[in-house]
Amino acid sequence: MSVEPQSSHQHPAEARASLPGLSIVIPVYRSQEILPELVRRLAEVLPPLADHYEMVMVNDCSPDNSWEVICRLAEQHSWLHPINLMRNYGQHNALLCGIRSAQYGLIVTMDDDLQHPPEEISKLLAVLDEGYDVVYGRPAQEQHGVLRDLASWMTKLALQNVMGAEIARNVSAFRAFRAQVANAFTHYEGAFVSIDVLLTWGTNRFAATPVRHEPRGQGTSGYTFRKLLTHAMNMMTGFSTKPLQIASLVGFAFTLFGFGVLGYVLIRYFSQGTPVPGFPFLASIIALFSGAQLFALGIMGEYLARMHFRSMQKPPYVVRTGDGRSPRQ
Repeated sequence: MSVEPQSSHQHPAEARASLPGLSIVIPVYRSQEILPELVRRLAEVLPPLADHYEMVMVNDCSPDNSWEVICRLAEQHSWLHPINLMRNYGQHNALLCGIRSAQYGLIVTMDDDLQHPPEEISKLLAVLDEGYDVVYGRPAQEQHGVLRDLASWMTKLALQNVMGAEIARNVSAFRAFRAQVANAFTHYEGAFVSIDVLLTWGTNRFAATPVRHEPRGQGTSGYTFRKLLTHAMNMMTGFSTKPLQIASLVGFAFTLFGFGVLGYVLIRYFSQGTPVPGFPFLASIIALFSGAQLFALGIMGEYLARMHFRSMQKPPYVVRTGDGRSPRQ
């Protein structure tokens, strides 16, 4: 996989030619006040970048009036395509829905809260022109709390183990990629979705470039410390066998430990003529081995649960209202 490009590509907007087609995919949740400003800025940025462009806004069953705002904006801008999901499925599931609805050859995903400035899209596209298939906009300076940063670090560490690449440490929701990459997961129907992992199914040409990261325009992030940890665990058990390997190593380590304890007991008995005294010693050994067994069973249970949900054929999303377009072929 690729290394991060140099900073010489940070101001390419004036030098690059317009693209034949560009799709912007944005999942929406609790952003009714920000959406008009987001669309206004995109309307200024997109015409110089592409001959044809569109924006796919996927309302992830937002409890506020975001859907009404999206519909009103769609009436004003013919290039805005609204999609309304039946219930809240999560950011990555909404992204998958939007990506499958995108019609053009290059796709950019970004958040709805203006933390990803539309003016920075040109930087991602410039690096993409160098021959990469996926380019992440790495925040030059993130603005989160300590717990959120810790949870994000753990999530990216889990993602690195799944993707098997250093670039996983630079992933973000601000990404640009070629539409052909999405063909690798056209038929994916699992209930749990990680767009970054699915992208690795289609390519290994990844890159990252620094972009400006602005404060959230409205409300607070829905990604709490607990949700990020859950996301990391789901990613590990949903797309990797690493936890099973860890469980095997733990079992092997405790087996060696058991042989060591047995050797200690035998040596003490034959050298001193007395067994190892005390109930606490026996109880602690039993507790250690029981804990290791329950740990391994828990890991296997996670995988069995995912097989169970997969056999139920639970869809990643269901569309309530859309613009009538079929998924991109």
